[in-house]
Amino acid sequence: MRYQEVLEELHRLAGPAGREGMARFGIRTERALGISMPSLRALAKRIGTDHRLAGQLWRSRIHEARLLASMVEDPATVTEQQMEDWAEGFDSWDMVDVTCGGLFDRTPFAYAKAAAWSSREEEFVKRAGFALMASLAVHDRRASDHAIARFLPLIERQAWDGRNFVKKAVNWALRQIGKRNLALNERAIGVALRIQAQGTGPARWIAADALRELRSDAVQERLRRRS
Repeated sequence: MRYQEVLEELHRLAGPAGREGMARFGIRTERALGISMPSLRALAKRIGTDHRLAGQLWRSRIHEARLLASMVEDPATVTEQQMEDWAEGFDSWDMVDVTCGGLFDRTPFAYAKAAAWSSREEEFVKRAGFALMASLAVHDRRASDHAIARFLPLIERQAWDGRNFVKKAVNWALRQIGKRNLALNERAIGVALRIQAQGTGPARWIAADALRELRSDAVQERLRRRS
């Protein structure tokens, strides 16, 4: 599909009810059309992989067009500079999570960007660092425990940040690492206990929520079966 055709299709799928729903979930709607994720994913499937179109969609600055860009982009063509440019444009948690969990985590720069972005000041760039950690822990089945465990000190170091979209991503990364296998579960629990000892409000929340899941009977039983 050509760029103009895709834009017309996006506007056809738009709806005020969708925008209201996005707002309820804390998604900025200034440049949003109000299109559901299933509709966007269906459109992406029809389009297929298209690097040129992805760039055009991203440059439109329309919220759903940027989500669609991440779905049709080819991870093999993504450059490090493109990742930096797109990260600068992150302005909502869903854009971060969709882009990191469906595109950026499949690039050769994913581990380096996860580490670098985790200490950035911008709220959504920082979230992207931890969203990448969570996504890599789930999706990169070939990664060694050592590669994934290198994220744990970064998680521990940033657990003070009380911004909602950051602390939830820090917690998400810690939980996903701790659910990968028994060895990482033990290490993640140890990190959660040290975070808890930091004593700040964000740290206590991150630790309590992570410990609740990582120590749960369901998670422990699942990890024992895997081992």
